[in-house]
Amino acid sequence: MVIFDIDGVLSDGRIIFGSDGTEYKVFDAHDGFGITRGRDLGLLFAAISGRNSKVTTMRMEKLGVKEVHQNQMNKVKSFRQILKKYKLAAEEVCFIGDDEFDLPLLRIVALSAAPRDAMKRVTAEVDYVTRQRGGRGAVREVVDMILGAKGLI
Repeated sequence: MVIFDIDGVLSDGRIIFGSDGTEYKVFDAHDGFGITRGRDLGLLFAAISGRNSKVTTMRMEKLGVKEVHQNQMNKVKSFRQILKKYKLAAEEVCFIGDDEFDLPLLRIVALSAAPRDAMKRVTAEVDYVTRQRGGRGAVREVVDMILGAKGLI
């Protein structure tokens, strides 16, 4: 399973509000294709975000990611729920995070990753730092690496 944070990982981290209060985020189509292809090839996906966002809900629905935990600053708690639900061990999970509150979860998964523009404290601790920035192909890079290692692409 690949679990990712949203803001700064699947999106570029910017949150834009229109004068009417509408929230906007920027997502990369390459990341979206990586997730849908990975799902089609047998990978499981989940999102755990510290914020609650209608935009995130819409994007996850579009990508077919059914396991979405929002407004979760304690990501380890959500992670344990996911493990139990899918009967997985931490050794079967990759997590991609970008900020310091992601560190507790990044420290307990089999493969920890961060976009190249993640907080320095995070990039110093993860197993893999992507060449791509958050919201600009970082998730796709990790998914393709996993699929390649499994001989699926």
